[in-house]
Amino acid sequence: MLAKAEALLANAQWLSNRTYILLAVIITTLGIATIVGEVLSRREPMGIESALIARFKHKVRVWWMMLAIFVFGFVLHRVGVVVLFGFVSFWALREFITMTPTRRGDHRTLFWVFFIFTPLQYILIGLGSSPPSWITTDPNRDFYDFYSIMIPVYASLFIPARAAIAGDYKRFLERSAKIQSGLLICVYSLSYAPALLDLDLVQTGKIPWNGSNVSLLVFFVLIAQLASVFERAWGKLAGRKVIAEKINASRTWEGFLGSMVTTGLVAAALSWATPFHPWEAWILGAVVTVMACAGTMTMSAIKRDRGVTDTGTLVQGHAGLLDQIDTICFAAPVFYHLTRFFWSV
Repeated sequence: MLAKAEALLANAQWLSNRTYILLAVIITTLGIATIVGEVLSRREPMGIESALIARFKHKVRVWWMMLAIFVFGFVLHRVGVVVLFGFVSFWALREFITMTPTRRGDHRTLFWVFFIFTPLQYILIGLGSSPPSWITTDPNRDFYDFYSIMIPVYASLFIPARAAIAGDYKRFLERSAKIQSGLLICVYSLSYAPALLDLDLVQTGKIPWNGSNVSLLVFFVLIAQLASVFERAWGKLAGRKVIAEKINASRTWEGFLGSMVTTGLVAAALSWATPFHPWEAWILGAVVTVMACAGTMTMSAIKRDRGVTDTGTLVQGHAGLLDQIDTICFAAPVFYHLTRFFWSV
């Protein structure tokens, strides 16, 4: 009990010095990347090199936009971050459903998915382990018990039942599975990222950690994004054996293994911003890389099946929102549960 009380006191701070330093490191790195992109673009590159530089500059712009959105959410405190991720989930789910057309019989089911289950998931995340007294008389109530099963159990049962009531049996199983998959990936999985803010973090051995959960969230999003970047970079430098050519011809085993090592090293170097020891951060970086690759390959398979190149056009010049966060969607629940099991009270 004493360790839990100390951890709660330590995590009461919203932004710590470590958070500011981590954000400063990210801003500095993005600034350098922006300058490098501008310098390279003035060299009058030709052909493939020109396309790569243009893609690099677009990616840097996306990261600047993501950073600005995150900072805006941090200003609004924990509720702002949860609402921010809720909007991101809503838009990502919209792209997913648009990419995989539905029938008239699915419209009322989709109403429940978009306007009932999605907001409810994030409301439960927002309540977390410290709900207001007017919600429950039990001060120890942890809403993890609800948001961890609400979508994979209750929503997954409701969706096919509601679709059946509509009376449209054409491709029924495919339609139900599509909606369930979209809700699971875009809402349920992604919601575990802001859920990190509710953990009572400790170091190995249940030693109280005096950092901010915001640092952990930024750390996770950063390494999830870098995992994809390093995979592409290693694939260009040393890629030989393609993982699944018909799904994504640019993803190689060499790139995947190289990304595991490199992302792990970056995670270890940034372990000071987390409750992890460097070797623990390295392992988590490698795990995030595995899940990030799984997310990229899964979304590539869905896009190939639907005959589209990108999930949307929200980000001008660089595909859709879901294309930017597929790594985070797949890595978030695994990262959350590992952290909850080993580094929380």
